[in-house]
Amino acid sequence: MKNINKVSVFGCLLAVLLFAVSCNQDFLDTRPLDKISSDATWSDAALAEAYVFGVYSFLEYGGFEEYGLSSYSDEALYTHSGRPIPPVNEGTESPTNLAYMSPSYEWGNMYLAIREANIALQELPGATIDEAVKNRLTGEIHFLRAYYYQQLLRFYGGVPIIDRPYGLGEDYSISRNSYADVVDFIVADLDKAATMLEGISRTSGRATTLAALALKARVLMYAASDLHDASKVSGDMAGETFAYAGGQEGRWQTAKTAAKAALDAGSGYKLDLGGPVSAEEGQANYIALAMGGGSASADPAGGEDMIFDRSATIDFTQESNWPLGGLHNGINNGPNGYHNWAGNTPIQQLVDDYEMLDGSRFDWDNPDHATTPYENRDPRFYGTVLYDGADWKPRPSDVAALDPANQIQSGAYDNGAGGLINGIDTRESAIENWNGSRTAYYSRKFTDPDPSVQDNLSSGQAIPYPFLRYTEVVLNYVETLLETGDEATARDWLNRIRFRAGMPAIDDSGAALVERYRNERRIELAYEEHRYHDARRWLIAPETLGRGAEAMNVRATLKPGQSPHVPYRYDPEVYDYSYEVFINTDVETRTWLDRMYYRPISRDEVQRNASLAQNPGY
Repeated sequence: MKNINKVSVFGCLLAVLLFAVSCNQDFLDTRPLDKISSDATWSDAALAEAYVFGVYSFLEYGGFEEYGLSSYSDEALYTHSGRPIPPVNEGTESPTNLAYMSPSYEWGNMYLAIREANIALQELPGATIDEAVKNRLTGEIHFLRAYYYQQLLRFYGGVPIIDRPYGLGEDYSISRNSYADVVDFIVADLDKAATMLEGISRTSGRATTLAALALKARVLMYAASDLHDASKVSGDMAGETFAYAGGQEGRWQTAKTAAKAALDAGSGYKLDLGGPVSAEEGQANYIALAMGGGSASADPAGGEDMIFDRSATIDFTQESNWPLGGLHNGINNGPNGYHNWAGNTPIQQLVDDYEMLDGSRFDWDNPDHATTPYENRDPRFYGTVLYDGADWKPRPSDVAALDPANQIQSGAYDNGAGGLINGIDTRESAIENWNGSRTAYYSRKFTDPDPSVQDNLSSGQAIPYPFLRYTEVVLNYVETLLETGDEATARDWLNRIRFRAGMPAIDDSGAALVERYRNERRIELAYEEHRYHDARRWLIAPETLGRGAEAMNVRATLKPGQSPHVPYRYDPEVYDYSYEVFINTDVETRTWLDRMYYRPISRDEVQRNASLAQNPGY
């Protein structure tokens, strides 16, 4: 474990001092700038709030980090070689060879966050501040502690429960609690948060009663899943650190009750439609969700989807070399032909899982599908993926002459003289080819579609990252309905989501309905850090996360009698396009080992705590 006794409340307060500056200018005029006493913190509402904002900061940048959790799943392939991604996907990760671990779930950082939360919960009861402020801050801290324990639980299994700040000279050795113990601890924190935050309206980036209910529903649904049932797993994973003994029926009923409570506490965004909207409106709805979660203020009739987000506000931004404008998808994952980095690019398996507009499955054996694979697809596809020929923004000034049509160029095109022109968004491009996609796709979700907003660090794209949104609550509820035998209600809620996206109703039942639900969840929540966890808890990781990452090879040859466009633009009247799917092994060769259901704990953490057991297989 982290040597947590060395982290003091004073250090944290110094880290958040800048927050207090804007809140309480008088403080700067009367007290030393290099010291803040504990008494001062908990007797000043602005300082107490600043401390709590410091606990929020452990949320980091959510899913907008350069190394996305999408690339640990069958959503994306990380483009750049020599980076700390392959050890997870190739099964070589170990306690001494750790792949990248986001600070938002890394063991030591989460326990640091939990320590800061424990300090607040120790001090807030005696704080001499307004009771309403104290009550809200206490509720928020209970939520945050629960959230950080939930992160540990998802990645590592049962972990040591620490509910107070340790003092100097204490024995820091502590064993791991059972999975059930940690779930119960999280639920208790969330119940307290829900009660204490009752009646407080949502402020971007801050916890609410609905956030507590939604997180509780997620935690209980995970707890009911196959990965955590002793009868469904074997070996050490069947032990109490990772699984429950006995049947799942009761756990699914508990999860359903929690999901229904969260469902009833919100309303969602455009989930009351009687039929599918047009494809154009469906795409616009999905983009609206990605830009801010479906805002009631922007569309009062539409409702609200965002529940808890990584806010683009200075209150919760950690000090680093990343400006606020870095909080977006475009720079990390956008096309190199726009001077972006193409970090986590969609793989073909994700693309293929988008249905046709009529609700049928895409099929490479269907000649019409194979000839024009990007036509007449689920409208959410066009709000998530950039593909060869997709219309996009105006190019930067130094690239504009190569692409006046403003279309993604991720293939190679006949130049009319026996050679090929490499698209400017390929790895053979004249524009930053080291940032070119290896899959011929780019992520479009979470990127501002405004043509005047360039995808670079100085653009100021302030897009919130959705930790919890109402659509996830709906999908969680659907899963609990399926597991408890209520297919009719499950179909109704799935169709509500589909209607908003411009997709037709479904009428599946049995195993087909379960598969339809899982695919719907995959599509709706793409790039929101769910697929990695879903594939594991459903025990389908070997055939999903462990399969090779498929990519696309696009080639355009001139039709007889046609001349090439100079500069090139996508034109099926002039070119015949071919599409070849292949497995890309340039940066990694994916496999699956059952130990990969959990991440290893670093050797340093195990050596610090003689009572800490390593995860199975490591």
